[in-house]
Amino acid sequence: MPSDIPTGSTAVAAEQPGDGGPVTARQPAAATTRELRKLSVVIPARDEEGCIVSTVEHLHLELRMQGIPHEIVVVDDGSTDSTWRLLEQTAGRISELAPVQNPGPHGFGRAIQRGLAAFTGDAVVIMMADESDDARDVVRYWRKLEEGWDCVFGSRFMKGGGVIDYPRVKLFFNRLANWFVKVLFRIRLNDTTNAFKAYRREVIQGCLPILAPHFNITVELPLKAIVRGYTWTVIPITWRNRRTGIAKLKIREMGSRYFFIVAYVWLEKYFSRGDYRRPDPPAPPDAVA
Repeated sequence: MPSDIPTGSTAVAAEQPGDGGPVTARQPAAATTRELRKLSVVIPARDEEGCIVSTVEHLHLELRMQGIPHEIVVVDDGSTDSTWRLLEQTAGRISELAPVQNPGPHGFGRAIQRGLAAFTGDAVVIMMADESDDARDVVRYWRKLEEGWDCVFGSRFMKGGGVIDYPRVKLFFNRLANWFVKVLFRIRLNDTTNAFKAYRREVIQGCLPILAPHFNITVELPLKAIVRGYTWTVIPITWRNRRTGIAKLKIREMGSRYFFIVAYVWLEKYFSRGDYRRPDPPAPPDAVA
């Protein structure tokens, strides 16, 4: 699928891993997976008054147009601006919006955990509040989950994906960190650090306890899901740099925290002797002798 990069925007060329085909792991046993009826989208937000309403409205419109039953759980993580007031006002117009507050302690990962404890759907997409993620990709995630996959990960750096106005310094550290994770875990996923991913409910339950209180949750969830034996696939997605507000990720502060979580999951992979892996799903009735 071609990337949605507008003409005239500054874009970074996509990188194609391996042979360029779909990046997949163990195939889903569709006959044994639970039918999906409702999608939840969890959005952490801190001081996002300039964009949170448009993010919710555009997402809700896209999901409604595609006939996807949904809820949008926006977690206000201690905002000091009018984010919470705007969410309450918007919830009066959009019944699918379920704003919740994280009373503290605060942190990107803690806000996501608050949302993961509150969502009611059969599957969840974690999405940014600043409209950097494309609502159309949320629909594509849902369709892949309907095929039977446990997880769907997006890559901005494979054929069909792309980024718009990505800061060069941030891009350098992003590619370095993702190369390190890819080699360490021997996986073909090349965008592990991106928060924008989709999971069935049972995957979230199977990844507990979640340790990361900050942006390092973006690597904890997918790596745990992979290590614990859930099925996954990757699709190309697009990303646009925020047009309002201030980016919350501070690379200098996060390096050791990312390393801690990556090391923690790596130790689980090689030394836990499978204690935390999901049990194999039961065989479908027609496969029983």
